Amino acid sequence: MNRKILIKTAFLALFFMMLQSCVVSSKPNIAYFNGEDLSNSDANYVSVNVPLFLAKPMIRKALRDDNDVDSKEVMNLIRKVTKVKILTVENGNTEMVKNFAKNLLDNNYEDWMSIKHNGENVNIKAQQSGNFIKKLMLTVNSGNDLVFIDIRGKFSPEDITNLINTANK
Repeated sequence: MNRKILIKTAFLALFFMMLQSCVVSSKPNIAYFNGEDLSNSDANYVSVNVPLFLAKPMIRKALRDDNDVDSKEVMNLIRKVTKVKILTVENGNTEMVKNFAKNLLDNNYEDWMSIKHNGENVNIKAQQSGNFIKKLMLTVNSGNDLVFIDIRGKFSPEDITNLINTANK
């Protein structure tokens, strides 16, 4: 086989493997929901694995264009993110949220913040390992519509506190 063709084929294969993380799926991408008996549920799932090599530059550009002092805090936090998974659920129920919250507590997640506004509940839970937080779980509950955001990285407690303070402003 010609060497140029082999190199092009290898490059295209690598490119498509990286884009594979962009695929949107109708199956849950958060392990807890894969283990649950979802066959009796009327819930509809949409999962997205966010490709950070594409997302981080766009977020940085938007924050630079914002030119806000607080955006520097957010930009520092974005640099520490290594993986993001988003799961949206239509036709979910409060029992699903309660069971998921119990599962997080069983897996050593701690409550960091809860906000209730106009019928929506936002919860941030963190799993700490030593002096660092390696996993964050954001849960947004708006009636039967739910959003779960699983964020992985290496954050300090101060990073999360700064983000919460920025959000509260």
